[in-house]
Amino acid sequence: MLNGIRVFSGNPVWRHILSELGATLTDAPNVLDVNLDKIILDGPITPDELKSIIVKHADNTKILKSVFGKNIPQLSDMQQCVIVALVRGHGMTGTELKSTLAHMPVATHTIDNAIYELRKLYGRDFILLENGVYKIGTV
Repeated sequence: MLNGIRVFSGNPVWRHILSELGATLTDAPNVLDVNLDKIILDGPITPDELKSIIVKHADNTKILKSVFGKNIPQLSDMQQCVIVALVRGHGMTGTELKSTLAHMPVATHTIDNAIYELRKLYGRDFILLENGVYKIGTV
């Protein structure tokens, strides 16, 4: 039901329920994951309602639309994750970015290459580096 969606919760009951629903549980919150502890759930909830809420929070389309406007370009998974992490994290150092994306199969310099390619496609001002912190600039 929630296969492929990474979810964090510190509550053991929610962790058990999420596991039963097929979510990939994380042991620490990460800006790329759904943090169930930050979602307000009112009253009793069905598994389908929970799935809908989690899928809505896992959808990165809104973030990508906020960066690019209506037309979201074809991007690699890594490029999308870099953009989403920088937006959700309000900027990150290279070390924080690598730590955030550590759950992905990342080869040496993969993140650096994704940043390089994004800058090549959208200009040097697309991903800014200010005082050691990467931030989304302008398209």
